[in-house]
Amino acid sequence: MQYIVENVKDFNLDHIFDCGQCFRWERQDDGSYIGPAMGKIARMSFKDGTLTIDNCCEADFTDIWKGYLDLETDYEAIKKELTASDSTIKQASDYGYGIRILKQDFWETVVSFIISQNNNIPRIKGCIEGLCKNLGDKIGEYEGKEYFSLPRPEVMAALSQEDLAPIRLGYRASYLVKMADQMLDQGGPEAVKRKLYISEDPIMQLQEFCGIGPKVAACISLFGLSRTDAFPVDVWMRRVMNRLYGIDEKDMKSMQQYASSHFGKYGGIAQQYLFYYIKNL
Repeated sequence: MQYIVENVKDFNLDHIFDCGQCFRWERQDDGSYIGPAMGKIARMSFKDGTLTIDNCCEADFTDIWKGYLDLETDYEAIKKELTASDSTIKQASDYGYGIRILKQDFWETVVSFIISQNNNIPRIKGCIEGLCKNLGDKIGEYEGKEYFSLPRPEVMAALSQEDLAPIRLGYRASYLVKMADQMLDQGGPEAVKRKLYISEDPIMQLQEFCGIGPKVAACISLFGLSRTDAFPVDVWMRRVMNRLYGIDEKDMKSMQQYASSHFGKYGGIAQQYLFYYIKNL
């Protein structure tokens, strides 16, 4: 079962899956990626403008992958707007030309980015894999490997520190348990997501949950709520904003103000170009 999309522009799987926005897609020796998302498992490969999705029917593409990969957004137009008066962002967007902001599951982004704080990508991936394999529900099997979802919030909220100890989450373990309990008190992740969608300041509201500070909240807003004006700032972004724009690394407020005034509604997309650029220099 395979679905093929031709004439796909501004698209590169390495750029998309290696820019810090997701943690469950694994690169294969042939350059394709296999991973689970939205309750499905797929293999994606891309060559000469043609996207091939294995283990995917037309309905899966229409209902899941087209939106997940943000294929209906005109990134060429976005880049043109961002780079009109900014040669720095042009360099970065030329380098990471194929980045697209994935429209991910809200609950997955909350859990993933709480785990991500003060952590490196290999360890983040290992922690998420451990959570899924030990405490999640089985999604299915693909090419001999079993795939599992993240633990449901009601499962997460009932876990003890002993339950989570083998996954080596450190202090993040207690954050996840308390955050899950808080979300359940508000009707669960989908109810919280609906409230945040219509919020004027979802980043501030997200910080009411345990383990979520400004950076994690911005990541959740960008990747879990599709708020492309969100501008997450971590150690890499402090570095790039200092090195390329001359802003003091400790002056987070000025970085946010600069992003808001210069990148506007596409701040999150600019952030991804800059993040990928500085990380690979």
